[in-house]
Amino acid sequence: MQTPPVALTIAGSDNSAGAGAQADLKTFTALGVYGLTAITCVVAEVPGKVSAIAPVPPEIVAEQIRLSLSAYPVGAVKTGLLHSRAAIEAVCGALEDARPLLVVDPVMMSTSGVELLELDGIDAYRTRLLPMATLATPNLDEAAVLWGHAIASLPAMKEAGYALSARFGCAFLIKGGHLKGKAVDLLVTPDGRMTEFPGARIRGVSTHGTGCALSAAIAAGLASGKPLEEAVTCAKEFVTRAIARHYRWTGIYGEIHALNYQSGETK
Repeated sequence: MQTPPVALTIAGSDNSAGAGAQADLKTFTALGVYGLTAITCVVAEVPGKVSAIAPVPPEIVAEQIRLSLSAYPVGAVKTGLLHSRAAIEAVCGALEDARPLLVVDPVMMSTSGVELLELDGIDAYRTRLLPMATLATPNLDEAAVLWGHAIASLPAMKEAGYALSARFGCAFLIKGGHLKGKAVDLLVTPDGRMTEFPGARIRGVSTHGTGCALSAAIAAGLASGKPLEEAVTCAKEFVTRAIARHYRWTGIYGEIHALNYQSGETK
C-alpha cells in the first residue's frame, strides 16, 4: 500500500492541458505527489490564443477546497488562475481554518497577452490571499503590479522582493525570465534572506504553462517535506528539463510547443 504526499491545486481548467490545473496535475504526478484539484474557471485556449473564460460559482470553488482538505492529508496547496475577487474571497474563506503551506502564483495575464484577472481581483490578492501565503511566485509584470513600480533590472527585482516580502509577510520568488541579459529568479524570505537562481535560456521554444509548472513543482516539494529553498531549486531543475525536452506539433496555428513533464523526479 502506498501513501504518497498530497497537494491541492486551485486553478483554472485549460483544455490544451499545457497550463492550469491539468499542468499542475502532470507536475504533481511526475514528482511523486498525488494531486487534487479545485477548478475556479474553465478556459478555452491553445498556445497563443485564449478564446473564452467561464467562471465556476464561488461557492462551488469553496466546496471543492473544503471537501478535499477534509478527506485527504493535504501537505501543500497552490493557487493559479483565480479570475475574480469573488473567487479569491471564496478561496481565502475555505483555507483560513486549515492554513496550509500555500504557494500563490498570482496569474494576471496569459502568455498571449489576454487579461485573466478582473481588476478588483488585484486588491483581493493584496488584502486577502498574499498575507496567507507561504510563497508567491510572480513574474516581472505581476510583481510590478503588486509593488506599484516597474521592474526592468536585477537591482529593481531585489528592491521589489524585499519590499513585497516585508509588506505581505511571505516569501517571494520573482521570476526574471523576461529580463534582458541573463535569466535570474530571485527568492526573498521574510527574515531578509535573498537567494539568486540563475537559469539557462533555452532558445527557440515557445510554451505556455511554465509558471504553472514551477509553482506546482514547488508545492509538490513542500508537500514532500522539502525546505522552501530546496523545493525551489528542485522545481527550477524540473521545469528547465521539461522545457528542454518539449513536445512539438504543427497545425493551423503554426508550430505548437508543450512542456514534457515526464522528466523524472528531481532528487
